[in-house]
Amino acid sequence: MAITLYTLLAIVLYLTAATGLARPMLSGGLPLNRLALALAGTAVLIHAGLLLSIHRGSLDLHFFSALSLVACVVSALTLLVNLSRPVAALGVTVFPLAALLLAADTFLAPTTLPEPLGWQIKLHVTVALLAFSVLSIAAALALLLAVQERALRHRQLGPWLRALPPLTLTETLLFRLIGAGFVLLTLTLLSGILFVDNLFGQHLVHKTVLSIIAWLVFGALLFGRWRYGWRGSRAVNLTLIGMGVLLLAFFGTKLVLELILHRTP
Repeated sequence: MAITLYTLLAIVLYLTAATGLARPMLSGGLPLNRLALALAGTAVLIHAGLLLSIHRGSLDLHFFSALSLVACVVSALTLLVNLSRPVAALGVTVFPLAALLLAADTFLAPTTLPEPLGWQIKLHVTVALLAFSVLSIAAALALLLAVQERALRHRQLGPWLRALPPLTLTETLLFRLIGAGFVLLTLTLLSGILFVDNLFGQHLVHKTVLSIIAWLVFGALLFGRWRYGWRGSRAVNLTLIGMGVLLLAFFGTKLVLELILHRTP
């Protein structure tokens, strides 16, 4: 009962925060960024507490629990990003999704028990989680950048566009996040080589191959940015392609094995 009430509270806080951040975009009203981010911060704390309570303080990597964990981390990183670079539109996208995934983990997910993991695998998973979360925010920024560029080309200068940060700020933040995510993804692959014993027995071959492909895509994008000044639609497309491949790597196998084949990965 308590878990249900706290889940509902976190969902309401996430959605209220997203509404407050979206206010200038919807009606042209004054922004409520401080209040909205405070509400979102409270929601993240409750979300983290629920993850510890529902999964008994352990790292549960089953499909719904892993999605909820990623949503919590992405929400927390969104708050950190907004402390230095106010990008309210990120919260408009991230916080409702976090509410949805928390609800799915609490109300829809079957009961699962966390698998015992050594410290090496926990370290590998933690770095992978951070890499995926940072690059997820980069993908959200890439979508925001694409929307801004399209609106400017068609001169759709509504109040929502004026509420968004300048294109140069969004683009700079995008590549900083991709750079940080690329480093974390590199560490993920290296720690996987060091700590994972049986790729075939643990159903990790597809995940590893797809992660390497995503690493190559993001590496090519960063090199192109440094060497040729890539930006605009090329940067957006490569970011979304890399993130799509990474999404398949992290959750595609889990989706097939757990929800379709009903096997434990």
